[in-house]
Formats: sequence, C-alpha cells, structure tokens
Amino acid sequence: MIVKNSSLSVDTEKLRKKILDLAMRGKLVPQDSQDEPASVLLEKIKEEKAQLIKEKKIKKSKPLPEITEEEKPFEIPESWEWVRLGEILDVRDGTHDTPKYLDSGVPLITAKNLDNGSIDFNNVNYISFEDAKKINQRSKVDKDDIIFAMIGTIGNPVLVQEEYSMAIKNVALLKKIYYLNMKYILRCIQFSENRMYKKSNGGNQKFISLKKIREFTIPLPPLAEQKRIVAKVEECMQAIKTIEDSSKEYEKLENQLDKKVLDLAMRGKLVPQDSQDEPASVLLEKIKEEKAQLIKEKKIKKSKPLPEITEEAKPFEIPESWEWVRLGEVAKNELYSMADGPFGSNLKKDHYTLSQEVRIIQLSNIGEDGWRNENKKYTTFDHLKEISRSEVKSGDIVIAKMMPAGRAIIVPDIEKKYVLSSDAVKFIPDTRIFKPYMLHLINSPVFKKQVQSDLQGSTRPRTSITKLKNILCPLPPLAEQKRIVTKIEEIDIYLKN
Repeated sequence: MIVKNSSLSVDTEKLRKKILDLAMRGKLVPQDSQDEPASVLLEKIKEEKAQLIKEKKIKKSKPLPEITEEEKPFEIPESWEWVRLGEILDVRDGTHDTPKYLDSGVPLITAKNLDNGSIDFNNVNYISFEDAKKINQRSKVDKDDIIFAMIGTIGNPVLVQEEYSMAIKNVALLKKIYYLNMKYILRCIQFSENRMYKKSNGGNQKFISLKKIREFTIPLPPLAEQKRIVAKVEECMQAIKTIEDSSKEYEKLENQLDKKVLDLAMRGKLVPQDSQDEPASVLLEKIKEEKAQLIKEKKIKKSKPLPEITEEAKPFEIPESWEWVRLGEVAKNELYSMADGPFGSNLKKDHYTLSQEVRIIQLSNIGEDGWRNENKKYTTFDHLKEISRSEVKSGDIVIAKMMPAGRAIIVPDIEKKYVLSSDAVKFIPDTRIFKPYMLHLINSPVFKKQVQSDLQGSTRPRTSITKLKNILCPLPPLAEQKRIVTKIEEIDIYLKN
C-alpha cells in the first residue's frame, strides 16, 4: 500500500521490508555485551539435538556443509552467527501424496491455506483420521512450529499459535529443538522469501527441496537480542498498520467529502450566483442555433430530438440562471461528438498489434480518480480507418458503460492515437461549455445516481449511449461553470494538504 499526502509518499510494503532488512543485519536494536553470544546458544542446540537423536525422538540427518564466506549475503554483528536452518531446527515436510478427500474429517493444509501469516480453514480439503495419523507420524504440526509453502509460492510462513487437528501436504515444517524465539525465526523466513525463491527449481510450478531448506542460511543473534528484535519489529509493524488504517479512513472521508462538494456544486450551492453572468438559457440558444445552421448547410445530419424535460423529471431545484439539459444536447455540433466503441467483429483480438500504434481505451483505463495507464493494448492505424467513428483524441471525455457505469476521465496526451473499446463512450462537449465542469458533472452523484437507476443486465450491469444522452444535467452560466471548477480545485488541494 502507498500512503500519500502533499508532503509524504510512503510505500508501506517497502517500509516493512526495510525494517526486516535492518533487523536481520543487527541494525534495528543495539547489541548488549552482556548477552550470551549466539555461538554458545548454537553449541547448546547441537548438544540438545545429539541427545534427541540418541533418544530416537528425531532422526539423524546427513551432516550439513560448513558455511562459506560466499554464502553470507551481508555482515552481521560479532555476537551473531550464520547458521543453517537444519542446524538449529528439526526441518521436515508434509506428505507429497494425495490422500482420498472426504466431506469431513481432518483438514489437509496446503500452500493455498497459508494466508497472510495465518491458516485459512475456510477452503480446505478433508482426509480421514487414519490418513492424517500416517502423515502426522513424521510431520505433526504443534503449537509454536512454523510452516511455509515449498511449492508454488515459496514462503508465506505461519507461526502456529494453537494446537490444531490437521495434516500438511507440500508444506515445510520447522520444529524447535532447543529454546529459540520462534517469532524471530518467522521474521527470518519472511525476510528470506525472495532468496529462497531464487534457490527453488521448476518452471511454472516452483519447488524448493527439503535439502535446500535445511542448508538455507540465516543470521542468528543471541537469544536476548532475538527477543528485543521481535519486540521492535512488532512495534514498527503495528505503527505501519496504524498508518495504513488511518489512511484508509481518511481516504473514505475524503471520498465522502468529494462527493458532497460535487453534489453542492451541481445544485448551485458551492459558489454564489452573479446577476451579471449571461444566463445558461442564452448559451443553450446559441448551441441550438448553430446546430440548426449546420443541419441546413448539410454539414451534420438532423438527429432524432431528445425528449423534453418535464417539471416532474427534474431531480431538484436549481438557480434561476441555470438550465436543466440532457447530456446529448450539449455535445459538440459535429459528427460523432458522442459515440461508443465498436462492437463484435469490428474490434477483436485479431485486430490487435504489438506495435504502439492506436491505443485501445478499456474499462481498466477509466479509473475513479482519472486515467489509469495500465493493460496496454493497441490496434493498427489501418484498422482505425474502419472504426473511425470510435476514434478518441487527447482531451476528450470518455465515460465507462459498466463496472461501475458512469465514471469519466479526460484522455491524456501520451499516445499517438486512441480508439474506444465497446465498453466506453466518448463525449465531446460544445466549445461554449467549460469542459472541466462537464467532467465534474459526469462524476458527480447527480449524474451517477441517474445512470445507476437505469442499468440493464444482472451479471454485468451496464448503460448505453442512448441512456447517457438522456441523462439530465444542471447547466450553469459559463462564467459560473468556471468559478465552480476553481472552487472544486481549491477544496481538492486543501483536502490533499
């Protein structure tokens, strides 16, 4: 998540990674010369491991190779030690077979059930108690064990907080031999996920072997410092979460305020009216006169008249100098000033090109906060000639027909040419109307409420160009349109500061 305001831009995921990086290098908390060094702790772990092997509580594993200088990715404090996971933990894994699944029984946990530091039991397969018992003879998961994915998404570790009845498949299991702070080990695995992934094998389905997990190196601090590191990391992570939560709440409030500002603006209550302004009725007459003249000169075709606006249809009262109009009435008096994208065979994948010729404007590009420069797809200049009615220029307004319908953007000046997809409509306002006002109007609750009230379809509700043309719009005098936009922008800057 990126938390933003006018003076701050914080990528909180990068911040989390940086905290772990400092922690694993011994730079997050100070060292204490009174701490028993990690070398002593390591000897105790080896002695305990030897005793457990003697008592046949764990199996003797193949000796691990000594750690070379090349395997140490960075410097650590003198009181620390580089160790292999297999030296300090009993490293096992779950079954790699697929037992018979049942409607109920014992949950079989796989990588898909490891979710953001916890086990998700909502989407599990169940196996019999007999099959679970066989699996758990060598890979029983106990409280304070760590499990993580060793196939597909490498990592995503979970420190098991409770005793669960479950079995594991294709999941690595780290069991404590001697007292360690397992929360510290958890942070080590989180920090090392990318390094583990690089050691994995396979193509589409990555896999890290048990041998490589046992040989994997981590930095081991003194036990007392492990506790201090965990406490500081958790303090920092909680602070980041607080920032994110506060940011989400602020964004929600800011969004509500934005909507309220636009609502007030479209009701004539954001800025005062000025009796010296030329009323919107005069502006409308000029647009109609020009249209009649162009039709007479056969420069544009006469279109079917839009329905008259009755008093009952008007959503609310507006100032006397304003007028209610339909969106189609204030489109520019030229061919295809309001048009939708090509349907069916007119623009399909066969018409796409890898060369950067004509950018196809898709729903994913029409964001709630403006243009999103993602999911780039192009068609050819030659094909654009066949669908020229759907061509869009930078500076034009584009309206989404679905998901959710009605949001609008201004097309940026970053491509040579643009064309609509079938899910969008272009709208070029009359030159006598202030385009930024029309953009705010279309994105206002006044406009969107009308769009949402008349959608068609159940699985993917959508509007149409005909319905958009008929949407009722409050139109102020031109001078007031500009004052409204100025005030909206002032408030927007204030909120972002």
